[in-house]
Amino acid sequence: MKIKIAFIINPIAGGKNKFNFSQTIEKQLDQSKFEYQIIQTERVNHAFEITKIAIQEGAQIVVAVGGDGTINEIAAALVGSDTKLAIIPFGSGNGLARALKIPMNTKKALSIINQTNSDLIDVAKLNDNYFFNMSGLGFDAHISHVFSKDKKRGLLGYIKATFRELKNYQSENYQINIDGKLINERAFILSIANSSQYGNEAHIAPRAQLHDGLLDLIIVKPFPLILMPIMAFRLFTKSADRSKYLISLQGKSIQISNNKKSVIHLDGEAKIINENINISIQPLALNVIVP
Repeated sequence: MKIKIAFIINPIAGGKNKFNFSQTIEKQLDQSKFEYQIIQTERVNHAFEITKIAIQEGAQIVVAVGGDGTINEIAAALVGSDTKLAIIPFGSGNGLARALKIPMNTKKALSIINQTNSDLIDVAKLNDNYFFNMSGLGFDAHISHVFSKDKKRGLLGYIKATFRELKNYQSENYQINIDGKLINERAFILSIANSSQYGNEAHIAPRAQLHDGLLDLIIVKPFPLILMPIMAFRLFTKSADRSKYLISLQGKSIQISNNKKSVIHLDGEAKIINENINISIQPLALNVIVP
C-alpha cells in the first residue's frame, strides 16, 4: 500500500514563485512509495480546514508548502492525530524548518520526505491558539501586524517595515508569572520560544530546543538604538543571551497580565487579543518528517 500524502501550497508565501512546483514533485517524489494530491490555499485558515479533511480521508503525511504561518495552520490541525507533518520551506524566515534542519532547497526537502524519517516535537499553546516555533508581544509582534498589511512579502519587505517602525515604537510594562516566579519588567520584545530562532538563522533563544518540554521566555529590555547593529550581530552568532539587555528564563507555564488590547504574534502571524495570556507546553505532541 502506498503512503497517502497531501501537499498544501500557500501560493503567496514568501513572495516566491511556485508555478513549477507540481512538476518538481512529479520528478522528485518517490512515485513507488507515495500516492499524493496537491491543494492550494485560498484564504486565511484554509490550510487548517484542508488538513482536517485530508486526515479524514486517510492522509498519513501532510506537507506544508509555505512559511511558518502556513505550517502553523496545518500543524494545529495535526495535533492529536496520527498524521505526520512535512515541510517544504517557502516563507520569509522559515524558522521552524531551519530549527528542524530541513533544507531550504526544494529538491533536497522533497528527498527528506522520500526517506520518511520522523521525530516528535513539543507543541506550545497560547490561550486557545497553538504555536510551534515562536510567539511574542512587543516590537516583533508589532512588525508582524504591520507586515501583514503589506502587499509585498519576503525578507526585504520585513526588513523595510522594521526600520520604518523602529524609531517610534514605545516599550511596554509586563507582569509575568513563569512557573510561579513573578516578574515585572519593561520590555521592547517579549518572546516565548519553542525553537531557538525567529528564522533566517536569527537566534533570539539560543538554549531553546524542540524536544525539551520547556518554553524559553526571552525579555529584551529597551536599549539605545545605536546598539542595534550589535544586537543584530548577537542574534546571528547565537550569543543574544549574553547581552545585558536580555533576560532568558525557562519554564512550562507562563502567564502574562494583559489589561488592554494587545498585538501578539503566533509563528509570525499577528493577532489582536484583549485578555490575559496563558501559555503552556505539550511535550512531544507533533510528529514531523525530519532529515
